[in-house]
Amino acid sequence: MSTYAVTGAASGMGRAVAEKLTAAGHTVIDVDIAEATVQADLSTPVGRREAAAAVLERCGGRLDGAVMAAGLGPAPGRERPRLIAEVNYFGVVELLEAWRPALAAADDAKVVVFSSNSSTTVPMVPGRAVRGLLDGDIDRVLGALRIFGKQAPTFAYAASKIAVSRWVRRTAVTSGWAGAGIRLNAIAPGAVLTPLLEKQLATPAEAKQIKRFPVPIGGFGDPDHLADWVVFMLSDAAAFLCGSVVFVDGGSDAWFRADDWPRGVPARRLRSYLNRMREFRR
Repeated sequence: MSTYAVTGAASGMGRAVAEKLTAAGHTVIDVDIAEATVQADLSTPVGRREAAAAVLERCGGRLDGAVMAAGLGPAPGRERPRLIAEVNYFGVVELLEAWRPALAAADDAKVVVFSSNSSTTVPMVPGRAVRGLLDGDIDRVLGALRIFGKQAPTFAYAASKIAVSRWVRRTAVTSGWAGAGIRLNAIAPGAVLTPLLEKQLATPAEAKQIKRFPVPIGGFGDPDHLADWVVFMLSDAAAFLCGSVVFVDGGSDAWFRADDWPRGVPARRLRSYLNRMREFRR
């Protein structure tokens, strides 16, 4: 049996994942702000360091995998954009960087990061905010989002999910991750009937917007079904899965960008592509 760290394990999809792993006989080190084995506030640098250290202590320096499900949605509030950036991006990246040696010690560890189809279905997300997250510059992120006023949390959420998806893609293929036997991937759910979505549906204005959003198969996702996908991505069957972002969203991403992906390498990037090929062959 294996040992997994699961953030956001007290509710929603994180809880469903933790329950399925526990039921299968695995050891789960659950992390959340409350009602968890490791209680920590991932919206602060201190909280993230404490969470990382507590998990490393409990796993004895070896982790067979991690599921990064902790996240904040785009609720109203002046401080919400900062909290979203801190939890959704830094609460993933900083913990995983701290846990990398323990994951490498397992030889064939699997990591699943929760992204979102908001990474491809929200228009006009400021690239400066995304780049700010990837560069670790929270002030630049907040500056880029300030122009959106009350809508800033929506764009902060989408920017956080774009950034974390790009971090997964960039990091997964490096020698410190793929080369160390760690398989790093992301799952991008759509509208899943979690407590967060139920709360939004209870507000008439938000419910109207949510129900107008295109979901070709109709309805909402089930947290247990998403958890099944995560368990698969942690299994031996996913050994060849590396740097992927898997959309499980009822067809929304495909509806919005049916012709955008896959796409060949543009001519303007051919030189960079060939240089990377040569670098890899060395």
